[in-house]
Amino acid sequence: LAYNKLTGQIPPQLFQVARYKYCGISCCSKIYVPSCFLILRANKGEDDRRIAFGQLKRFAWRELQLATDNFSEKNVLGQGGFGKVYKGALPDGTKIAVKRLTDYESPGGEAAFLQRLLVYPFMQNLSVAYRLREFKPGELILDWSARKRVAIGTARGLEYLHEHCNPKIIHRDVKAANVLLDEGFEPVVGDFGLAKLVDVQKTSVTTQVRGTMGHIAPEYLSTGKSSERTDVFGYGIMLLELVTGQRAIDFSRLEEEDDVLLLDHVKKLQREGHLDAIVDRNLNSNYNGQEVEMMIQIALLCTQASPEDRPSMSEVVRMLEGEGLAERWEEWQQVEVTRREDYERMQQRFDWGEDSIYNQDAIELSAGR
Repeated sequence: LAYNKLTGQIPPQLFQVARYKYCGISCCSKIYVPSCFLILRANKGEDDRRIAFGQLKRFAWRELQLATDNFSEKNVLGQGGFGKVYKGALPDGTKIAVKRLTDYESPGGEAAFLQRLLVYPFMQNLSVAYRLREFKPGELILDWSARKRVAIGTARGLEYLHEHCNPKIIHRDVKAANVLLDEGFEPVVGDFGLAKLVDVQKTSVTTQVRGTMGHIAPEYLSTGKSSERTDVFGYGIMLLELVTGQRAIDFSRLEEEDDVLLLDHVKKLQREGHLDAIVDRNLNSNYNGQEVEMMIQIALLCTQASPEDRPSMSEVVRMLEGEGLAERWEEWQQVEVTRREDYERMQQRFDWGEDSIYNQDAIELSAGR
């Protein structure tokens, strides 16, 4: 709506249309951010501006106390590493979920006596993680078509954060537990408690690594530097969660002398061609084998050790839509074969070194040394 000298309110009919143009980003209203933008340029002399549908609302502490019955334990929906989530209701009847963050520091570095809270629309079907592995007997699980919707919806949401926001936003804790499901089982990227606004002129280095083990990219662990490719890594692990239904770290696999990390576990099974052992048994074979293979391939591309080798989220979206995956996968396989050959050569040298040290025959020295 550029160059029209428009004034006044945005017609409500546009919001109704936007309801069906789902993108995958959560708002603090029942209207989702659409996959298009309302662009207002040169109206009333204003600068170029992009307005996303949906309104953000700031609450007073007292309002949230009343909504959650003073953060009563009976209203706890769940608990993660950074605080509890409470169910609440506003005076107009709107249901909300409130995350009360703990271990929060102020920008000045002091331990905060300020309380930080995140308010979301209440999602009737909770999180993707719940529907994958925490559901109760008789409750609906995610079928394969729903898992595909989660994959593409989350990818589009992250693409929006990385490539269409100014400044861009890095989520920093992408996982199945942080993708919520509305009444129609549509995915909404949530829990921006660790999100970071990024000035592209500066490097994003944090003094303390935050996130969930098993989902954290290796470069973030080693250097504290996060980027949009950090989110890509987390997204890749989330794809593996969707396919397998398993957690990113599972120590019970040690009992079978298997890999604790889901990524290593899937790599091994994929390399051995055991597709049937990868897929979530709750799907009862009701899935498309080619689509499963495609999703695993994209996940492995997203979780490469070097952030430079990972695709961007816009590239991920295109691959999910069937464009450009074959070429990227062929390149990955060549690199992976070379990497494994190098690793095996190192192992052989290491094994020989152990034998040469510990398995030598006893000899008698010619003299004292």
